[in-house]
Amino acid sequence: MYMTESLWKHHFIEFLENNRALVILLFCLPASFIFDLFFTLKAKLHRLLFSSPGLHDQRVRNIQSQVQLWNKLPKTERKLLCTSRPNWLSLSTTFYKKELCHQVAINLFDILELDERNLTVRVEPMVTVGDITKFLIPKGYTLAVTLEIADATLGGLALGTGMTTHSHKVGLYHENIISYEVVLADGSLVKASSEQYDDLYKALAWSHGSLGFLVALTVKIVKVKPFIKMSYIPLKGRKNYCEMIRLLSGDGGSDYPVSNYVEATIFTRDEAVIMIGDYADFDPTLSVNHLTRWYKPWFYKYTESFLTKGKHTELIPLREYLLRHNRSIFWVVESMIPFGNNPLFRLIFGWLLPPKPAFLKFTTTPGIRAFTFTKQVFQDIVLPIRKLEEQIETSEKLFDTYPLLVYPCRVYDHGPNSGQLKTPNKEYIVEGSNYAMYNDLGIYGVPGFVKRKEKYNPVTAMRAMEKFTRDVGGFSFLYADIFMNREEFEEMFDLSLYEQVRKKYGAEGAFPHLYDKVTPEIDVFEIGRQYEIK
Repeated sequence: MYMTESLWKHHFIEFLENNRALVILLFCLPASFIFDLFFTLKAKLHRLLFSSPGLHDQRVRNIQSQVQLWNKLPKTERKLLCTSRPNWLSLSTTFYKKELCHQVAINLFDILELDERNLTVRVEPMVTVGDITKFLIPKGYTLAVTLEIADATLGGLALGTGMTTHSHKVGLYHENIISYEVVLADGSLVKASSEQYDDLYKALAWSHGSLGFLVALTVKIVKVKPFIKMSYIPLKGRKNYCEMIRLLSGDGGSDYPVSNYVEATIFTRDEAVIMIGDYADFDPTLSVNHLTRWYKPWFYKYTESFLTKGKHTELIPLREYLLRHNRSIFWVVESMIPFGNNPLFRLIFGWLLPPKPAFLKFTTTPGIRAFTFTKQVFQDIVLPIRKLEEQIETSEKLFDTYPLLVYPCRVYDHGPNSGQLKTPNKEYIVEGSNYAMYNDLGIYGVPGFVKRKEKYNPVTAMRAMEKFTRDVGGFSFLYADIFMNREEFEEMFDLSLYEQVRKKYGAEGAFPHLYDKVTPEIDVFEIGRQYEIK
């Protein structure tokens, strides 16, 4: 009886894994919609009954009390601290083993204060990109760096990182944080900024919750207009589009005019579409594209059409532009639902998209986790834009998958001991500035080798990509799976200040180490060895 039941379960899981598109269409999309509806209503009810900016201090004191109670435990009984937020609510691809930790509830969802004079907004860490865009845009503002995924939290971005198509002007997300308010391991509350606790301020970015509990942050905002005037520029020839991306991003120096937003989608090694956007008022001579409506083509497929149509300019409502990749999660949904951009599918089922990342993670079985880990690639890697041609060539050699995402971004030279990001190589510094122009290379999808059922070792491929990244002075976004051992990780990142801060502020022995926090829960190196044997 037991063997029959185990066999049935095995075949059922195998069916789910082999028929993922059908399962997602018939089960995941409707269930995800209901899941999202439930949690949206729950969040609204929570805000109605319990949420109030005026109660922020009281909520923080409650967190401090939880940490102080932990400090009263015998040292032999103290587990490492982490938040009680479920793994499936995180946009990270990893499943950190929170059951082994002492979990602290962080129920902080409020927007606390808008300072229009100083162009900042103070928020609690669980405020999402969706929340803040709804709040700011009607008032004529947006965050200086607004991620494209509505469910991303501002606190998660602050302790991880974020980049968007405005980053070629303002840098990474953490460059635009004025201050962090943090509960430390001893239960004390500190406000870290460039003026006080400046060492902690520098180390908090890229710390992934390994230094303390974030309870509020103050972030820069920018004035905006209601529309983005968007131009799509198709180019052929790798050298041509790479040089144009560098020029339009400002890598050529300050003399060339630079738009508010710059990005590129590379569809093949020889074809790309560059997009530049500027804040604009309504212009009756231009069409308005409501691109986030459920029946519209996915944004990257719409962009691809200009390879044949030629250059095009239009207006896009600002919030719709900022969330343009949300429905298809860039092009990740295509690997789950290959027919998802079909006009008939969009018309009938498009309103169910996107499948909620939290729901997908909530329903991930060990088998599905292993499948996605070994059969797909999902990476954001930040590399010097002057090495763009080499990036594309390396990605194609290792993964053979397109499209590729390119977001130009400033990486500032803050000198030694300035945090986890190493100082950019002098050869990359833009003349007359204190920053180098890098770019996010987004590699998402099923490698061509997997599609063709050819030999492919995901661990060997990613380790080679990480070595290339280290060799040119780049770095990986740590929300995605990493394949480095500790020595390689410490070669990519500068942990000297981080280690000092961990000791100084009591995080050592109280919070997990950064490397342990972001390392995949599965044995990367064992998987690599198994693929070598095959």
